Amino acid sequence: MSQLADNVSKRLFSLDVFRGLIMFLLIAEAAGFHHNFTELTEGTVFSGIAHQLHHHEWNGLLFWDLIQPFFMFIVGVAMPFSLRKRLAAGDNAAATKHILRRCVLLFSFGALLHCVYSHALVWELWNVLVQLAFTILIAYAIMNRSHKVQIGISIGLLVLTEVFYRVYNLEAPYVQGHESFGSWIDMLTMGKVDDGYWVFVNFIPTAAHTIWGVICGQLLLSQSAVKDKLRSFLICGGAILVLGFAMDWLNITPIIKRIATSSFTLASGGFAILTLTLFYWVIDVKGYKKKWLKIFSVLGTNSIFIYLFSETVGVQWFRDFGKIWTEGLLAPLGVSEKLIMVINALFVLFIFWYITYFLDKYKVYFKV
Repeated sequence: MSQLADNVSKRLFSLDVFRGLIMFLLIAEAAGFHHNFTELTEGTVFSGIAHQLHHHEWNGLLFWDLIQPFFMFIVGVAMPFSLRKRLAAGDNAAATKHILRRCVLLFSFGALLHCVYSHALVWELWNVLVQLAFTILIAYAIMNRSHKVQIGISIGLLVLTEVFYRVYNLEAPYVQGHESFGSWIDMLTMGKVDDGYWVFVNFIPTAAHTIWGVICGQLLLSQSAVKDKLRSFLICGGAILVLGFAMDWLNITPIIKRIATSSFTLASGGFAILTLTLFYWVIDVKGYKKKWLKIFSVLGTNSIFIYLFSETVGVQWFRDFGKIWTEGLLAPLGVSEKLIMVINALFVLFIFWYITYFLDKYKVYFKV
């Protein structure tokens, strides 16, 4: 799975920075920062920031609810870039083989991560990598179609989600609990439901995120003028953002991350497109390519690897390894336990980051 990169210079730097920032936040959670920062800041003026680093309990939208949509959207943006050589050469069979292999690996990694979380052999399909395996397949199957067709299919997936949930439970399609269409599918596929109300079938609506990412990637690779690209991103991103929140405010469909309602998918997708627009404009158009942005870009070039590493070896070993030093050095100085745990999380986060920096320095990239 490991291979040397031939030409990193052809990568879109803003995309690597955007993806790297998302991975930085994800591995920070694996390092224990989010939980420990919340514990430390409880009852202080910083508690509001800490609150944004957790998922909303049900109807509403917090910053952390955007991380998975951003990740799935970014994967879509990267697809036209990663497949352009194969598709330009007309080697569709090789491209399809690559995508199928990638999706099988992502599905396997996602399912196995639940075994790591549970410390037992389990069959659970709620991980983002499992979801991503399906959204990539859907997006790839239609990426050679026109943008109108791709957008139409993405809208169709959202309408289909609305129909499934409303037909299954006419009176309360989006009630908090295990009486939803998504939970019913979980019982069919896994024989269990998630205590946090996450559902496997989320890949149907969130495939729209990856499809929209593919469209944005294709536009970025096109010969269109930069101002036309930016205008398209701003209009489309702003429109679906407003539409998503309007559906919630008008009590049509609530914004719920845990079951990926259509309003949530629209709102989070709008944020994703607008965020990409900002990164692209500042970094690639305006040329703001400062060296400090490498802090994030090195994570972006090995995103799947560092996610898997932090969620397995990182959580299992490195947190305790860090405590040997942080607790051993700081506790005798009278530093509070809560502050020590935050410092420990930052120390572990630095280790995760340095691993990707080291790999990037020697041009070693793990590709799925």
